Amino acid sequence: MANVEPAWDLYRSFLAVLRLGSLSAAGRSLGLTQPTIGRHIASLQRALGGRALFTRSQIGLLPTDAAHKLRPHAEDMAAAAAAFVRTGSANVEETGGVVRLAAADIMGVEVLPGMLSEFRAEFPAIVIELSLSNQIADLLRRDADIAVRMVRPQQKALLAKRVGKVALGFYAQRRYLERCGYPDRLEDLADHALIGFDRIPPSADLLKAAPVPVTRELFAFRCDNDLAQLAALRAGFGIGICQSGIARRDPNLLPLFSRRFKVELEIWIVMHNDLRRNARMRALFDYLAVRLAQFALQSNAPYAG
Repeated sequence: MANVEPAWDLYRSFLAVLRLGSLSAAGRSLGLTQPTIGRHIASLQRALGGRALFTRSQIGLLPTDAAHKLRPHAEDMAAAAAAFVRTGSANVEETGGVVRLAAADIMGVEVLPGMLSEFRAEFPAIVIELSLSNQIADLLRRDADIAVRMVRPQQKALLAKRVGKVALGFYAQRRYLERCGYPDRLEDLADHALIGFDRIPPSADLLKAAPVPVTRELFAFRCDNDLAQLAALRAGFGIGICQSGIARRDPNLLPLFSRRFKVELEIWIVMHNDLRRNARMRALFDYLAVRLAQFALQSNAPYAG
């Protein structure tokens, strides 16, 4: 008897159980019943030679080693299926449908929402899916349609446009400086509460520009989430590094050593070359190129505070 390839809905149910840990939660997420999800898992196990994919425990269904090995393949299939739907959701000539946009956490929360709101007013037929992660989305695998990146793309099959640079510098909340004093020299930072990374170091450019070797032991507040670091900076926990274009929005965030320390990161807009003639993709790509170029210019303008 010839092997029959498992249907996509079996993999979709498998991935939902992996992510959510139970048949009932997976069923709710997919709009299916718990018994249906159970049958999908059983069918997939039979199609894969009878290997168990989950074991029951007091906290739910736990994936087996076989399930862990299958997960990246199932996620690739899910990404491809989503890309298939996005690509087919509108005619190439029509400015309507779904665009999936990938960006780093800090850009997606602090910079892009206002731009996307204005874009929506101009293109109400376009639906935006915003995917936030500091991990670079693989556009060749179609994890996203368009990406905003802070590093130069390396893959040749991508359409990439450099729109400018953003400056980063040391900042502190006014209350913190009133309480702890202003550092006069970069060397004085050793006497202050610093905000920085925990287990994941920042970019090589940032480490290279630091006045001293950078290790996690330097920091009084350690976190690998850029948004949490920014929140701590705004709350007056200590001194940290921030994008100038973001910091200048808050009159209580004051720059330090602006003439002695400055790091610049490039901003790139990137999409798969095959999408360049798709009207909705091109509309968002061109719009963000203009608006992020404006943001970059404002970011590098002399500080007026």
